[in-house]
Amino acid sequence: MKIIRNYLVKEMAGPFLVSLFISTTILTASNVIQMADLIINKGVNIFEMGKLLAYLMPSLLMFTVPISALSSVLLGFARLTSDNEVVALRASGISIPNMALPILTVGLILSLVSVPFNYIVVPESGYQARKLVKEIGVKNPTALLEPGVFLKIFKDYVIFIYDITGTQLKNVRIYQPQKNGPTRTMIAETGEIVSQPNENTIKIKLTNGMADETRPDEPNNFYKLLFNNYYITLNLKDSLRAQKIEKKAREYTIGELRSELKKYKEQRVDVTPLEIEIHNKIALAFSTVIFILIAIPIGLKTHRREKSINFGLALFIFMIYWGIMLGGIACAIQKWVPPWLGVWSPNILFGIVSLVLFGRVIKR
Repeated sequence: MKIIRNYLVKEMAGPFLVSLFISTTILTASNVIQMADLIINKGVNIFEMGKLLAYLMPSLLMFTVPISALSSVLLGFARLTSDNEVVALRASGISIPNMALPILTVGLILSLVSVPFNYIVVPESGYQARKLVKEIGVKNPTALLEPGVFLKIFKDYVIFIYDITGTQLKNVRIYQPQKNGPTRTMIAETGEIVSQPNENTIKIKLTNGMADETRPDEPNNFYKLLFNNYYITLNLKDSLRAQKIEKKAREYTIGELRSELKKYKEQRVDVTPLEIEIHNKIALAFSTVIFILIAIPIGLKTHRREKSINFGLALFIFMIYWGIMLGGIACAIQKWVPPWLGVWSPNILFGIVSLVLFGRVIKR
């Protein structure tokens, strides 16, 4: 039995590692493309980008480990079935539950390891990633400029840029709200970021536009100024340093979540988001063993060796799981169900379905 156990685990290990590499690479691709733009066009240090990518990796693994376990078990048992190895094993007196036991044991170990990983490593790495982004913003202010977003990182200014290509800007809108007066507005067809070496400012050259200028005799009123070229300097250093980076709920460790939960309960504050986050991390950790549990009977019934089909099936199952979880969380937020039930609903439903499928496979 030991030989059979080792053979089955080895059969799943290869597809698991391949699937983990592919799924993590796919999820990382969009981040890599964006980071390449920051390095090439905005002068961000490549080592800082590598560090940021390392900080983002744990949050990706929280999702890619379960889906990799799902796809590897589907691939492994589908191959064993198509090659009639399952028939040979059953003829030798080895039952389906005995075949499934070593794989489920490995899945349970992965889930148990994922619990502290999701509660400690993932939150801390996510928080460190946001802190690093702030540091990059102080060193390379242009890296924080994004098209199609209302930027409020500059003190006293709100900026909206429709398109950014390197240092070239198109359709620039700069607003300067006044405490006791109208908002000052600057509009330009194009703009250009002017290099400011070793300074914590952004100097923007605006071209072909209009700006509101203060009347010397009436400070609260503006007059319209049409310009060909107009320069504005924005200070980023003070703005960013003044912003304290507070942790989000998903960035709390288990100890911090419990502490915040107790504090807000005493203040009679709705703690549903914190309760959802507590259950979410552990539910995702145990999704690995749940996926393996449902993948074994499905793999035994598919009889297909094609990797692309089985990987697509794994992705489809994961999307159903994630859809149920999002729906359950939405119901918990609306107070229709308790937070634990909303978060654990996909695990419960998938567990029931997998037991039904197991029963049918064993009776076959």
